[in-house]
Amino acid sequence: MADLDHLFERNKQWAERVEKENPEFFSQLVEQQSPEYLWIGCSDSRVPANQIIDLAPGEIFVHRNIANVVVHSDMNCLSVIEYAVDVLKVKHIIVCGHYGCGGVNASMQGDYLGLASNWLRHVRDTYEDHKLLLDEMSTEDRGNRLCELNAIEQAANVCQTTICKAAWDRGQDLSVHAWIYDLKGGLITDLGLTVNGRGQVWEARKAAIEAINSQ
Repeated sequence: MADLDHLFERNKQWAERVEKENPEFFSQLVEQQSPEYLWIGCSDSRVPANQIIDLAPGEIFVHRNIANVVVHSDMNCLSVIEYAVDVLKVKHIIVCGHYGCGGVNASMQGDYLGLASNWLRHVRDTYEDHKLLLDEMSTEDRGNRLCELNAIEQAANVCQTTICKAAWDRGQDLSVHAWIYDLKGGLITDLGLTVNGRGQVWEARKAAIEAINSQ
């Protein structure tokens, strides 16, 4: 473990610094977890949810995977959504993609990436749905547009889970959003999909896709 000693040292320094700046920070953190937000984002190390929206630990519940995919057979993701909605009572679920996503770019190339190729097939399907429009773009613009489309599609998938449908049926205050993060400037953009009840998702999805494709 000697080669990781520097991480333990950094942890110690961080804990001491936080304790000095806010003596009650850790005691308050232990007492409760009551976030209003569930963040579903990419595993990319350059996109740390808490930092880019400037929230403290305990203020946002996070699930991350390659290319921020939400699949109806993924028990890991569904368990996180269920816990966030049914137990933590979050008010917002945010699916946030990011420009320059390696997973999204790989999905367009059709290269064999082992198990990841099966996972990214879900993104590839979105590419195929919009292939005529995407293939007219430059390589960078094509990748960026697919990142946007993927975030919208995955947010729509969240809305279609039995978890969200049940929450809306019982009148729970819950909204689902699609966002995109720009690594170059550090800013987040709302992609125009917000759903807060049953029967809204397909119209919202269509409007969001038409809006970005008209740019």
